Amino acid sequence: MNLKVGGWSPLVMRKLAILYDASQAVLSTFDVDEVLRRILSIIRDYFQVPHSAVLLVDEASRELCLRSHRGWPAGTPEIRLPAGKGICGEAARLRHPIYVADVRHEPRYVETLADTQSELAIPLMVQERVVGVLDCQSDRQDFFDPETVDLLTLFSTQASIALQNAQLHALERRRAAQLEAINAIARQTTALTDLPELLAQTCSLVRQSFHVDHVAVLLLEEHRLVLRAHEGELTLRLPEGVDLPASAGLCGRALRNRAPLLASDVSREPDYIAGLAEARSELCLPLISFGQPLGVLSLSSARLQAFSETDLGPMESVADICAAAFQNVMNLERVRQLAYRDGLTGIFNRRFFEMRILEELERARRYDLVLSVVMVDLDGFKALNDEFGHLLGDEALRQMTTIFSQQMRKADVVCRYGGDEFAILLPETNGQKAFSATEKLRRTVAAWAFPGVPRPLTLSGGIACFPEHGNTRDLLIKAADDALYRAKQTGRNRVLFAGKQFGIATAE
Repeated sequence: MNLKVGGWSPLVMRKLAILYDASQAVLSTFDVDEVLRRILSIIRDYFQVPHSAVLLVDEASRELCLRSHRGWPAGTPEIRLPAGKGICGEAARLRHPIYVADVRHEPRYVETLADTQSELAIPLMVQERVVGVLDCQSDRQDFFDPETVDLLTLFSTQASIALQNAQLHALERRRAAQLEAINAIARQTTALTDLPELLAQTCSLVRQSFHVDHVAVLLLEEHRLVLRAHEGELTLRLPEGVDLPASAGLCGRALRNRAPLLASDVSREPDYIAGLAEARSELCLPLISFGQPLGVLSLSSARLQAFSETDLGPMESVADICAAAFQNVMNLERVRQLAYRDGLTGIFNRRFFEMRILEELERARRYDLVLSVVMVDLDGFKALNDEFGHLLGDEALRQMTTIFSQQMRKADVVCRYGGDEFAILLPETNGQKAFSATEKLRRTVAAWAFPGVPRPLTLSGGIACFPEHGNTRDLLIKAADDALYRAKQTGRNRVLFAGKQFGIATAE
């Protein structure tokens, strides 16, 4: 005899007791992955469902995305279902369970497992809002009886609450971690005064604090976005230092709109520039300080939907902090440049030379390198000023900067040492090569048409090398100066080497 209590059979009452225990199990943890694991374990162990999965709603795209499954083959591809597509999508749209006893005759069915015969999709809802779908599949037709469907529907209510609690708990922990990360970034970036170091540290801090696959900083320079720093696990397809039009790609769009740009799937973005080989999603944050656009902070992930709308607030705060730090360092660099630049010619001044010669000497000692110091000046410059005035003399000095820029390497350091005398540092350059470079400079000056100067100007030079002619700043400069003095005394328009006539270039 099958006695019933309150309309429920003893079998159902026993199942309800089991269901209560199962509900307590899923409600006893606040870890999202653990909640999902327990839900699917209960579906398998208590209800003997061979294949089950949980699909969660992506708030950005409103699609159902496969988050966890049990009994499905390894390597199951990513599944994304728009609302209304498939049995799961239809259950989410209608907000009630859908049971199909034989999927072969169901036009809404979307195949996910080859041997599926029946499928039950139950929406996971919290306060009338669908957060996901519990999908149960069997390789037998009409596998689910009405009582099992009712019990699974009841269980899905508890599963929804457990999942929502875990998600809220994870969100609160994430927000707390993000706030701590924002404070750490603010403390560490404001302490740096070197721009390359600041950019590198920014990439490292953001990547570690927000657990993203790759971080890059692109700065706006002369209407171009230039990749100045990056760090991460993804493969960079563009060379560091590459520059792009300021409006190019997702970064350009974010900068143009002065608003964050969240691309959940970069393959759907027609203007996406594939700078990172494995990138699937990207968050671009414009760097703006006091209304001035400075560049873009770009975060990339190898996962789809890696960034959510909840990330925007914290990341905008990070971008604001970084923009302010970048602006401060850039302003400091401008002040440094003014302090180290000669007001008349625009090239480096003696203060900069004094700093750099000490740095280059230390580098040469540490790595056993050679270093050459060249002192040059214009022959008869005082007579030129006296005869034609200082305005013409000043223009002649400015013309010298053009000659230097054409004849010297980028690695060479050219400074106005005083009056018409210039000091040049040639790192990793021996005496012979320094002599050749200076001689070439001498010939260029002799042939140069200085505007308004009725006669040719010539140049004399003296060269000293580390460590041959000295291993300190004072000894090297004195040796080069002595060589320059001898060049002036022995006829001008020539280049002499310190200590001896290494080779003398005379007027032709």
